[in-house]
Amino acid sequence: MKRDSTTLNYIYRFFDAIVLFFIVFDFGYDFQENFNNPHVIVLLSLSVGLLGFNAFKYFKHRNQKGIRVALVNMIIIATLLIISGIVAIVNSDFSATYILQKIKPILEGGLIFYFLLRLFVLVRLIYDVYFNPTIVFVGSFVILALAGAFLMMLPSATTNGISFTNALFTATSAVCVTGLAVLDTATDFTYIGQSIILVLIQLGGIGILTFTSFFAFFFRGSSSFKEGLNTRDFIAHEGLKDVFRAALNVVIFTLSVEAVGAFFIYFSIAHTPEIKNKLFFSVFHSISAFCNAGFSIFPNGLFNESIRFHYVFQWIIMILIFFGGLGHNIVFNFYQYLKTFVTDFFRKKKVRKSIRIITLNTKIVLYTTAVLLIGGWIFLFFSEYHHTLETHPTIWGKVTTTAFNTITPRTAGFNVIDFADMGIPSLLFIIFLMWVGASPASTGGGIKTSTFALATLNIYTVARGKSRIQLFGRRISSESTMRAFAILCISLIVIGTAIMAILIFEPKDTPLLTVAFECFSAYSTVGLSLNFTPTLSEPSKYVLIAVMFIGRIGMLNLMVGLLRQLNHQFYEYPKENILIN
Repeated sequence: MKRDSTTLNYIYRFFDAIVLFFIVFDFGYDFQENFNNPHVIVLLSLSVGLLGFNAFKYFKHRNQKGIRVALVNMIIIATLLIISGIVAIVNSDFSATYILQKIKPILEGGLIFYFLLRLFVLVRLIYDVYFNPTIVFVGSFVILALAGAFLMMLPSATTNGISFTNALFTATSAVCVTGLAVLDTATDFTYIGQSIILVLIQLGGIGILTFTSFFAFFFRGSSSFKEGLNTRDFIAHEGLKDVFRAALNVVIFTLSVEAVGAFFIYFSIAHTPEIKNKLFFSVFHSISAFCNAGFSIFPNGLFNESIRFHYVFQWIIMILIFFGGLGHNIVFNFYQYLKTFVTDFFRKKKVRKSIRIITLNTKIVLYTTAVLLIGGWIFLFFSEYHHTLETHPTIWGKVTTTAFNTITPRTAGFNVIDFADMGIPSLLFIIFLMWVGASPASTGGGIKTSTFALATLNIYTVARGKSRIQLFGRRISSESTMRAFAILCISLIVIGTAIMAILIFEPKDTPLLTVAFECFSAYSTVGLSLNFTPTLSEPSKYVLIAVMFIGRIGMLNLMVGLLRQLNHQFYEYPKENILIN
């Protein structure tokens, strides 16, 4: 029985290789010549073969553990064939060539989805080969970036070709949900290339580990202990209890918000003739906004004249950015509070809760976010009133543009103005907003709002002569404070090193503020630019690639994963104070 199972696994890998070959060939090469009948017939035959193989495996080993995956694969492929059959019947009056061309996109989409499921199974195998949550987390981003770079080098992904450096830069920017670009996403990439970028944004924003655990729990009903540790660390879930249900909730919440966002975007741009494919535009910008990626398929981004003054559209983007940068933990905690409040309100006899529902982390994040957004709006409104805001004649336009410029530096990276036209005080404030970034366990980057809040509170606590931070009736642990200052120092070290490196690689007359702006944007995975990134030399591009990667995964997380000692120290050395003036 074990030998039969091993043979079936080899056959599975053989089919995976064939599916991958056809996906690459179909989308990457001879794009205009792949609409011939033999090609579609091969796709149809491959789908039938996959259905027969998965059915054979399921009915032969239906009592084995994990066989549920074969059943799911069988249902997916059978659904594809049924839909293809319905399309063929509906178009039975047309020629066979016409019918085959109609079912070709259905088969292609289904095979891509099938291959993604198989890819998640491969990631699960990696858990068993090497166990270190940090290394697995970092490795998933490396694999995604490299795979995305090679896919972007396919002839059908770009209009005029792309070098490996530019492909790797774009893929890393997408996976790290940064948004910095050395090429114009709208004109230099085809629909295939833009779709690759979109998939990388989605997987990078939520995390391939979260998707893997979601499919493992949804399709198999169980997951390993190792998977629980990996997923718990990525989604910042405390403990291992219900960690996979939490991953499932994250995926469902993300896809739901993105779907609602795409719906509203679609109807907000319904009367914008400059946008040709409105559905793809809506889906792309909804995912890019929620994941705080900042990629746009409009020339010049949202600064394009056809969308620059579309204030309803901008508010939809802002709401998506806000929820993506807030973090699922904060949203779920606040939802739990509202649910309890509404339930108690309609009860005849109110029950007082002895346990606080809103956590201290939620309060810190919400208050810090509110202070940054309100304070940022006030500062930018008055500092840019006679600069970039002059092109917006109405007060509503000025208010909306200022709000957008306050929210987008929180790691989103969309622009409705040319930041190169901003005054120096505004640019310095934008750099500060980028550095702070979004909230923990969100799709955004930066040092995070909670880190900035703890560092600020610690300064106030030391100034008052106290040794512990106390807030809202709670004492914040010293470990959290030390971690906050470690993240703060590492961010400045990485950014400072990147600035010096780029100044060495670039011409001597390169402005320091421009280089600093790009480096802060890269580390905080923001994507805002002073139009400097497309002009970078090859070495400088690799510097920003490294900075984007470090900013997304977190240098401290990587160091902890590599240097953490498993043995515990049960002794202490004598204490001695260091003179600090």
